[in-house]
Amino acid sequence: MTKSSDTSHQAPMRLRAARKQDPRTQFAALPYRRRKGQVQVLLITSLDTDRWILPKDWPMDGCTPAATAAQEAWEEAGIRGVVSEACLGFYSYTKTLPEGGTIPCIAAIFPLEVQDLADDFPEAGRRRRKWFTPAKAASRISEPDLKKILRNFDPGRAG
Repeated sequence: MTKSSDTSHQAPMRLRAARKQDPRTQFAALPYRRRKGQVQVLLITSLDTDRWILPKDWPMDGCTPAATAAQEAWEEAGIRGVVSEACLGFYSYTKTLPEGGTIPCIAAIFPLEVQDLADDFPEAGRRRRKWFTPAKAASRISEPDLKKILRNFDPGRAG
């Protein structure tokens, strides 16, 4: 489920081919909830390195960036909720490919207020998931731009 900003609406995307060396775009969900007056964010582990990350993936043809982020939050973390169409920010990183080599990536982040956390989801058993305060989550992440976004995250100002 997505909610639209009053000032703009993201249209579904049409994709074009990119050269191998071009930076690639991914769309990430920043899952959050409020517990006892405090904000918590959910991180998951990556499949290959067991690092703490946000759920994210490549653009999906015909989907908005926010809808793509919400779909990945379901597949990778079992999350259902309300995602904002407003992008919270961006971070860059280098993705290691399964066949070897790396590519530069830029991830756009969309806040997702978690309403349901399922035990049975597509990648259950392949990833761990854990709730953190935004500051603690930032300490577990390696990307500097994402650390800053997490440390400053306030869902009252998001979307």
